[in-house]
Amino acid sequence: MITIEQLKDLQNREANLRRYLAIDEKQMQLEEEELHTQAPDFWDDPKAAEAQMRKVKQLKSWIEGYDGVRKAVEELQLAFDFFHDEIVTEEEVDQAFAHATREVEDLEMKNMLSHEEDQMPAVLKIVAGAGGTEAQDWADMLFRMYMRYCEKHGYKTEISNLQEGEEAGIKTVTFKVEGDMAYGYLKSENGVHRLVRVSPYNAQGKRMTSFSSVFVVPLIDDSIEIEVNPAGISWDTFRSSGAGGQNVNKVESGVRLHYKFKNPLTGLDDEIVIENTETRDQPKNRENALRLLRSQLYELELEKRRQAQAKVEAGKKKIEWGSQIRSYVFDDRRVKDHRTNYQTSNVGAVMDGDIDEFIKAYLMEFPD
Repeated sequence: MITIEQLKDLQNREANLRRYLAIDEKQMQLEEEELHTQAPDFWDDPKAAEAQMRKVKQLKSWIEGYDGVRKAVEELQLAFDFFHDEIVTEEEVDQAFAHATREVEDLEMKNMLSHEEDQMPAVLKIVAGAGGTEAQDWADMLFRMYMRYCEKHGYKTEISNLQEGEEAGIKTVTFKVEGDMAYGYLKSENGVHRLVRVSPYNAQGKRMTSFSSVFVVPLIDDSIEIEVNPAGISWDTFRSSGAGGQNVNKVESGVRLHYKFKNPLTGLDDEIVIENTETRDQPKNRENALRLLRSQLYELELEKRRQAQAKVEAGKKKIEWGSQIRSYVFDDRRVKDHRTNYQTSNVGAVMDGDIDEFIKAYLMEFPD
C-alpha cells in the first residue's frame, strides 16, 4: 500500500509539470492559433496552413498529455480516500499509483525533449553488417522491431528504399517515421546493434555474432532552410526491385542521388549517396531523395553545433566492442544497453517493439 508521502510526491510533480510546461498559457495560445485556422483564406497557402496545423497539433499534444497526468493523479487521490472508506482494495490503489507514476514519468521525459529537431519526424536507415545471410536476417529483425514499436505508438511509417538479401533478410532499409516527438525518442537508437545467437543458418549450430548499424536523422520540412549546392548533385536511375506490380524491372523509376560536399564536421571532401524507390514516379522519387539529403545535411549541422557537448558525452558513455550501443544475447535471455547499463531478460518483448525503457534510460542519462 502506498504512503501519503508517495501520493503527495506525485501531486507535487503534477503541479510542477503544469508550471514547467506553462499549460495555462498553452491553452490560451491554442485558442488563438485555432482561430487562425478558421479564416476563409486559410488554405490558400497550403504550406503555411500545414505549418499552422502542426503548431496547433503540437499545442494539443502537450495539453492532452498534461490532462492525462492530472486525471491519473486525481484518480489516485480518490482511490486512496476510498481505500480508507473500504470502497476499493489495496491492490486497486497500487494499480492507480502505478498508472499515475507512469503518466507522470512519460510526460517528464517528453519535457526533456526540448531541441527543435526533437519534434520532427525521423528517418531510420538500417544496414546489415558483414556476415552474409545471418547479418541480413538480423537487419530484418531490427526492422521488424522498429515497425512494431511505431505501431504501438501510433506512428506512421513509409519505406523509402529496401534492398532484400539474396537468401533471407535485408541488406538495407530506409523508412520515415511520423508522429509525436518521433526523432526525439528514436535518436537514442542511433548506433551499432549486436546480436549473439545460435544461428539457424549455421549447419553446425554454432553461436554466432552479427552486427547491424542503425542511423537516425530528423526529417525536415520546407520551413527549415538548408543550403544544397546544385553543382554537387548527380543522379543515376535504375529499375526498382521487389513489390511494385507491372512497373517493376520495366521502367527506371528508382533514383540514386550522389552529393559531393565539404563535411562541416571533418572539413574534408565527402559524399552522400541516397537511393529512393518510394513510388513509381521518378520525379517524385527525386523530390523525396532531395528531402532526405536535406535532412542528412541538417543533422550534420546539428552535430557540429553540439560538438562541445558531444565531447563531454563521449567521456561519459561506455565504449565497448567498438561503437556498439546494445547487445541482444538470445541464449542468455539478455538485452543490454552499454551506454546506460539498462538491461532486461524479456528478449521476446524487446524484439516485438517494447524498447521504451531503453529509450527512457538513454534520455534520462543523456538529456542534451
